[in-house]
Amino acid sequence: MRRAGLVVARALRDMTDAVQAGMTTHEVDAIAVEALAHAHATSNFLGYEPGFGIAPYPAVTCLSVNNEVVHGIPSQRVLHQGDLLSIDFGAIVEGLNGDAARSVIVPGQTGQSASTPETAARGRLNQATEASLWAGIGAARLGGTISDISSAVQRSLNRAGSYGIVRDFTGHGIGHHMHQDPDIPNYRTRGGAPIRQGMCLAIEPMATLGDDNVAILDDDWTVVTVDGSDAAHWENTITVTSRGLWVLTEEDGGQAMLERLGLPFGPLAD
Repeated sequence: MRRAGLVVARALRDMTDAVQAGMTTHEVDAIAVEALAHAHATSNFLGYEPGFGIAPYPAVTCLSVNNEVVHGIPSQRVLHQGDLLSIDFGAIVEGLNGDAARSVIVPGQTGQSASTPETAARGRLNQATEASLWAGIGAARLGGTISDISSAVQRSLNRAGSYGIVRDFTGHGIGHHMHQDPDIPNYRTRGGAPIRQGMCLAIEPMATLGDDNVAILDDDWTVVTVDGSDAAHWENTITVTSRGLWVLTEEDGGQAMLERLGLPFGPLAD
């Protein structure tokens, strides 16, 4: 799982470093294709079949722009300075899965950032969603429950502002399959599966500048906000060991952020 997570982390770094105005989302996806080939890994997105008569997913990334929440299909769409781009990517190594997402404000071609009220609002949303991811990670502990994670995500977003918390899509267990039990909602629930040693969890808050209502476009994949508001999406695959937390889809295993937050870093090996 850690090897798969490192493929994901490094590819996401390459994509976020490369993104700039004037690129197409297809060109961003091509970076991920190259990363998979270089790592001798395979894609868990490409060809994914959800059933219900929906065609298999046609790319190795999900690239969602502005009011697109998740599952945006790479295309010839050109990115513009100030766009809010969510990059979701996964990989399989030796039959085990990694899955993570990052959201970025698209810089100009010379690296400068747009400075407008719209872009500032997108930036605050993005920071709040990332913070809620780490709040959820920090709430995971052996003997705790999935609802501890869900509650921490919601509390973090509620403290940050009046953001919509998407309810129709959740985090999930992960391992030999990309999507496994248990589901991990991003809002407070009662009960919840216990967190046991050996479980791997993909925690992935999705938040909006409006409300939580979403719809799926005619391509059967792209999820958008009904009210047209922008959305951000962050995700990491983690596990909880007897020593602490291990973020499998961060290059450093999450050590720097966990230590900054005063949380135990507990890798099995690295």
